[in-house]
Amino acid sequence: MIPSDHFVRFYNELFKFLETLPPEEMQAYYRSISEHQEMHTLALFKEKGLKGMYEYWDHIRFEENCELELELHEDRLVKRMKKCPSLSKVLDNDASPCYSYCNHCPGWVIPVLEKAGYVAQYDIIDHGKPCCRSVIYPASSGKKSSITASEEGKAQK
Repeated sequence: MIPSDHFVRFYNELFKFLETLPPEEMQAYYRSISEHQEMHTLALFKEKGLKGMYEYWDHIRFEENCELELELHEDRLVKRMKKCPSLSKVLDNDASPCYSYCNHCPGWVIPVLEKAGYVAQYDIIDHGKPCCRSVIYPASSGKKSSITASEEGKAQK
């Protein structure tokens, strides 16, 4: 098994390569990741809904040593990644981080959620910071999936 430090560096370099290709190539890669993740998530998300999603990310936060806060509400699941271990490792090596690195999470998660009947509003916050937040709603809420970076380029005070 490849150590996580090496894996995230490989992932970072792969994303840099994909950024040199037409945008649909990156989207095809995300779809491929999403299809593989369906084996681990889709049935759980369909059967247990938001509670199943909470169970999945609760397990992930310990497995991946994430500083992740989860709030389960009747109508939504709120995820706040306080410190992403993956991007933190990318930022803590001698290779420059790929601008799009953070996009892989919503890139695979949103398609699975939509197949399960949910939508996600992702706020990457800033592509250079290892934190993000997302809110997952039933598709019947009328909301649409989205990806934003609400603080991108804002100067620190």
